[in-house]
Amino acid sequence: MDIKEIQNLIKFVAKSGASEVKLEMDDIKITIRTGSETGDVTYVSQAAPMQMAPAQQAAPMQQAAPAAAPAAPAPEAAPAASNDKYITVKSPIIGTFYRKASPDKPAFVEVGDSIKEGDTLCIIEAMKLFNEIESEVSGTIVKVLIDDSSPVEFDQPLFLVDPS
Repeated sequence: MDIKEIQNLIKFVAKSGASEVKLEMDDIKITIRTGSETGDVTYVSQAAPMQMAPAQQAAPMQQAAPAAAPAAPAPEAAPAASNDKYITVKSPIIGTFYRKASPDKPAFVEVGDSIKEGDTLCIIEAMKLFNEIESEVSGTIVKVLIDDSSPVEFDQPLFLVDPS
């Protein structure tokens, strides 16, 4: 099992909402624990050198994890009464929220910016991977709910968007 497959497994477990998943295949034992309060992901592995075909790895992953969450959660209406008309864009993964591609670059979006589906809103770093979060709606950014370089949890609100 290579590092990319392990990272994909960690992402899958984080998205599923499971608190712990144990995966044992011949000489490899992997335990992934997520702390729902802190958003931490702990990865423990005991392995002897070996190679497995991808088809053999896919089946145990499906058995070890509970029912998976959707690949990218759809934005939902904000629960606050004053924000009824706004759509909340939520984090699809656990990680660190960044508004810019790098410190010397401008923010992807600012309050008042018009966005369309597919526009990059921010980056969330998870396990040294930088994931661009794209808008699933068109509209205008009303509010940025997270400070730059802050940790975020799965399904945590990031932006309010006015779809009109």
